[in-house]
Amino acid sequence: MGSGIAQVAAVADHRVLLFDANPDAPAKAVAGIAKGLAGQVEKGRMSADKRQGVLDRLKPITSLGEAAGAAIAIEAVVEDLAIKQRLFSELEAILAPGAILATNTSSLSISAIAKGLRRPERVVGMHFFNPVHIMKLLEVVVHDAVADKTLQTALEVGRRMGKEPIVVKDSPGFASSRLGVVLGLEAMRMVEQGVRSEEHTSELQSH
Repeated sequence: MGSGIAQVAAVADHRVLLFDANPDAPAKAVAGIAKGLAGQVEKGRMSADKRQGVLDRLKPITSLGEAAGAAIAIEAVVEDLAIKQRLFSELEAILAPGAILATNTSSLSISAIAKGLRRPERVVGMHFFNPVHIMKLLEVVVHDAVADKTLQTALEVGRRMGKEPIVVKDSPGFASSRLGVVLGLEAMRMVEQGVRSEEHTSELQSH
């Protein structure tokens, strides 16, 4: 997920710094992006110059301190609240006061992630969907303390990445996951009631 977000950001002309707890991961991510973009060039969907420009804007880093000048940080680490809180605490100490801290969480509370920070108003959810370079939807998740400037910047960044952002409130599952649960339950009811066979219902869910 992180490499996909990095790719669409670089395609949108953002300079992107990639960091991971595994020091080998950022370089591997860039190599994977390069390979994927090479395929687009071969198919005529991207020029070779455009591809090179994207790659030039991607820079692996080995410490968070190297990201001190970033205007926005988008994390895509494991879905563990303590890990996300610790990461954001480190980023808050490194980045400028006006920088935005965005989380790609699909299930954790944005308020909980922001809890304990000196400036929780700079935290916002930016929930992308896989594959990031294809899926247009972006959930921008707001909590009670978020600043309007933070929200507007997240929306602007999302649109610049070619996404169609929707604003949702901080609640379990946000919008997409809750809708998925409803659709899944209704699919099971359809099978139980004989409306559709299990095979056909699975096909409906996949569409």
